[in-house]
Amino acid sequence: MYEFIKTSHSHLAWVLLAVLIVAILILTISRFSKKPFSAPHLKVALVGMIATHIQLLLGLILYVISPNGIKNLSGATMKDSFARLLALEHPIMMILAIVLITVGYAKAKKAVGTDKAYSAVTIYYTIALILMLSRIPWQVWMKG
Repeated sequence: MYEFIKTSHSHLAWVLLAVLIVAILILTISRFSKKPFSAPHLKVALVGMIATHIQLLLGLILYVISPNGIKNLSGATMKDSFARLLALEHPIMMILAIVLITVGYAKAKKAVGTDKAYSAVTIYYTIALILMLSRIPWQVWMKG
């Protein structure tokens, strides 16, 4: 079970990053093309938010069952930068990024038809993407 969830979380992360990048690009291009923010744009943003929430569920399950997750929190873990990344920094940063994506989507939904909707999605999603990229455990992710 652990290996399946770990592999799923790892492979879906590629999908999530691609979805976020595509959503940011589509919405940025549409904004500069002077197209009004409409229902199809909101759907693009929604797909990004749904992908992050699915990844969050897998990550939370993995955090509980993994030997590198909550079971590994200790003083010794805090002294080891890689163990700290897996047990603390990665989960906190990803949750923060998902909160930003959710807020960005909610603000865009309230502002459909205005440039504020574009700003909400592109700014919040871009900041969230940067946060995600900053705390991915690249050493193990590229292997698995």
